[in-house]
Parts: sequence; C-alpha cells; structure tokens
Amino acid sequence: MKLKMYAVLICIAVTVSAGYAQQNVIKINILAPIVKTFNIQYERALTDQSSLQLGFFYTGYSSGDSKFSGFGITPEYRFYLSETAAPQGVYVAPFLRYQSFSIEDDAADAKADFSAFGGGLILGKQWIFKEKVALDIFLGPAYYSGNVDVKSGTEDDFETGAFDGFSLRAGVCFGFRF
Repeated sequence: MKLKMYAVLICIAVTVSAGYAQQNVIKINILAPIVKTFNIQYERALTDQSSLQLGFFYTGYSSGDSKFSGFGITPEYRFYLSETAAPQGVYVAPFLRYQSFSIEDDAADAKADFSAFGGGLILGKQWIFKEKVALDIFLGPAYYSGNVDVKSGTEDDFETGAFDGFSLRAGVCFGFRF
C-alpha cells in the first residue's frame, strides 16, 4: 500500500513539475556588465498572454568623477501580443524601478546617498529555444526622479546622469526556462 502511495505522489509531483516547468524563466542581462552592473531577472507566466517579472541589479558604475555603488529592483507586467503562449513572443511591459546608491565624487571629495523611483514602458521579444533556453531583447523609454542626500560636499558635486530624469532602458538577456 505504501509503495502505491509513493508511486502516486511521485506521478503527481512529476506532472505538476512538468506544467510548472513551462512557466518560469531566469535570465541575466548580458549588456549590464558594460556599465559594471550585474542584472538578474525572474519571470513567471500568469496566463497565455501575460507574465510578471522581477529584476534585481547591483552596480559599481562610474560616470566622470562620480562613482555609484548600489542596487535596484524592477517589477514589470508583460502583455504578450503574439499567438505563442507566454513567456515567449512579442510583448509590451510597463515597469517600475527603485534604485539606491552611494555616490562618491573624487574630484570634489564629496559623498552622498542617492535614491530614485520611476518607471517606463518597454517593447520586446522573447524566444525560447529547445523549450529551455531563453533570449529576451527589449528597448523603451524610462523616467526616474531622484533625491541626493549629501554627506559631504554640495549637491552640485554629483552628476546622477542616467539614474535621474529621462533615459533609455535596453537589454539583451539570456536565460533558462524551468
């Protein structure tokens, strides 16, 4: 009796995991290292036309004399427009982003904390190869509003660049569906 019970539980687990395996993708943005950033994303299909994605990044980015180190988190909701089931095909995705950094400006010997909140809209396409390998390419406008908390120096000592105001969000991500 116990052997049959274990066999049934194993069959259920395999069946559930097979269905589950089609709904998750974990990806790394291969463009992020260009700006000394590590970016990882987890996407979960909700329906055939939609998914939720949560991205996280850590950076040690430099712009001129300013050095940023910190993190950001990016939730997004994807609307898939193609006939293939999510998480593959053409999509439109509104997103939000929170960023928190320590900034140092060597030229002015200044330090500050910087945080920004914003969002935008991206257009992208995700391909799934061999039912396991994901390629995701996206591009779209973004706007962030930031706050500089000066520890030493003045606010004029810091150039927040792409982390504050209008910018472009782009990515080429590789990952695995599971």
